[in-house]
Amino acid sequence: MPADPFRYRSPDEDSARWLGFPFRTGDIVISTRSKSGTTWMQMICALLVFRTPDLPAPLSRLSPWLDWLVEPRDEVVARLAAQEHRRFVKTHTPLDGVPLDPRATYVVVARHPLDMAVSLYHQARNLDRERMHELTGQPVGPTGPRRPLPEWLGRWVDREVDPRAELDSLPGVLWHLTDAWRRRDQPHVVLVHYADLLADLAGEMRRLADRLGFDVPERDWPDLVDAATFGRMRERADQLAPDPAGVLRSRAAFFRAGTSGQGRASLDPAVLARYQARVAALAPPDLLAWLHR
Repeated sequence: MPADPFRYRSPDEDSARWLGFPFRTGDIVISTRSKSGTTWMQMICALLVFRTPDLPAPLSRLSPWLDWLVEPRDEVVARLAAQEHRRFVKTHTPLDGVPLDPRATYVVVARHPLDMAVSLYHQARNLDRERMHELTGQPVGPTGPRRPLPEWLGRWVDREVDPRAELDSLPGVLWHLTDAWRRRDQPHVVLVHYADLLADLAGEMRRLADRLGFDVPERDWPDLVDAATFGRMRERADQLAPDPAGVLRSRAAFFRAGTSGQGRASLDPAVLARYQARVAALAPPDLLAWLHR
């Protein structure tokens, strides 16, 4: 029998909220690290499900974050139970922390860890921590001035932490991705690279449609792909930003850049060398070759 899922907890998440979740045939679970393309993948799935850019509700209502402590679990599950369309649910939990139900497909999006960290750095300034504390009752981290990005990023590279306790650390990112990489040949697991979405959005959306079993008429593709571009999504930040409880200071700022390469460009050669040494000790070489290409 499969092992019970590992329980991941943080001040605003608890993966135990997945236990007992009533899966349906065709459910899609989107499993990503923070700032690694979660909202982008949710939008792509929404476009494939509804086959129109005109979504019937805000994206965070259509695709809720089940682990998030900000919303009562019973309310989230009831909302999902009421949905008649094919469901697509967000999580930041690695696949070893959610039930792996044969009726569901699990989509894991990977991003270069340094680029993910840069986005995480900027996102921290956009969070209303008082609002998060009000909603969860938990401490939500420091609120003082932050170090300059290169210094902060260098410290992020060097931090030694328990990957299961600090999932947005470098060890945590590679823990999440290594677990998915080892499952990549399973028919119900799909890996997507953020850089591939940037390089060939139309091709990746077609690949996902094929893997997820969506039959999209050819005439619909141009509008769907256009609606999934970063610029179009930023134009619709009020509807698409993941902010059902008002924890973002600016929804538009959530869609900051959507690019690759800023992380490497922010570090000097010595720190980059330390990064390469650290990741080599944290993840298998075939995953790293795919992740860094």
